[in-house]
Amino acid sequence: MTSLPTHAPTDGSPALDADVEGMPTAEAHRLASDIIRNVESVIDGKHAAVRTALTVLLAEGHLLIEDVPGVGKTMLAKALARSVHATVSRIQFTPDLLPSDVTGISVYNQADRRFEFKPGAVFANIVIGDEINRASPKTQSALLECMEERQVTVDGSTYPLSSPFTVIATQNPIEMEGTYALPEAQRDRFMARISMGYPDEGAELSMLSTRDISNPLASLEAVVSAASLRRMMVSVRNVYVSPSVKEYAVGIVRATRTHPDLRLGASPRATLQLVRAAKGLALVSGRDFVLPDDIDELALPVLGHRLMPTSRALGHHQHGDELIADLVGRIVDTAVVPPSNTR
Repeated sequence: MTSLPTHAPTDGSPALDADVEGMPTAEAHRLASDIIRNVESVIDGKHAAVRTALTVLLAEGHLLIEDVPGVGKTMLAKALARSVHATVSRIQFTPDLLPSDVTGISVYNQADRRFEFKPGAVFANIVIGDEINRASPKTQSALLECMEERQVTVDGSTYPLSSPFTVIATQNPIEMEGTYALPEAQRDRFMARISMGYPDEGAELSMLSTRDISNPLASLEAVVSAASLRRMMVSVRNVYVSPSVKEYAVGIVRATRTHPDLRLGASPRATLQLVRAAKGLALVSGRDFVLPDDIDELALPVLGHRLMPTSRALGHHQHGDELIADLVGRIVDTAVVPPSNTR
């Protein structure tokens, strides 16, 4: 079993090994571009979704991909996982899945006359949770400790997870048959939520020509080593955020807590993750400092799934996601934009 890393950052992000150093911004930007191109070789016409997914990975967060079946949610998760040299596991969430299938179980060894811990599927660098909202709330809750504390507790013993550790989960809209709503505590642990959407006509025509012959994932190879991925994550932590940009992020999050159309605003964890995600986006964009535009771009993906509108507000909209997007857009528009100073 791996030991707990000793390097504890001060921004609320999980720990990495103490001897890991960052890399120059230009090199990190080049590697990020390599990953994006690699994923886009199998995901057509979804540049924004791919870039946000990579941003969450580099910011050491967890990603929720929500959309209707058949639009490439699992394909994106697999392509991103295969683009880096890291241990990957997949959990197919079903109604009969047990918490022990996720975390692991203690099994009695008759030869040694003692219990041995058999790790579950969560013991990997990248865990793909397919259709996470088809499992029962009890099984979903097995991920709470894993996602927040990067550890698993079974029968009174605690086992640390490998570092880095990221959950990339897919789910169908709650209106679909056979789905359960994710608990608020679990939604809050996902750094961002994205939707794939339907491909445009050109991308769909291209799919008919390429995927009828072979599976593009079969030939996809990693373009970034595990060591380079860790260095990129350290580089994200070193991205500069000016005090005025921090105030801007805090102002946006706090506005969600007092908005009359919201009965549940974003948590302090959301503030931390919004700034961490903005750092990741800055590095992916080739910068070592965060701009207000980074906060604006990530406000909806980071905050949208955490907010709960009032019943009165929902009564005037046909779809809750449209309401959330409108509310977040108006909050961002009315926030005081700080000067775009770098340092």
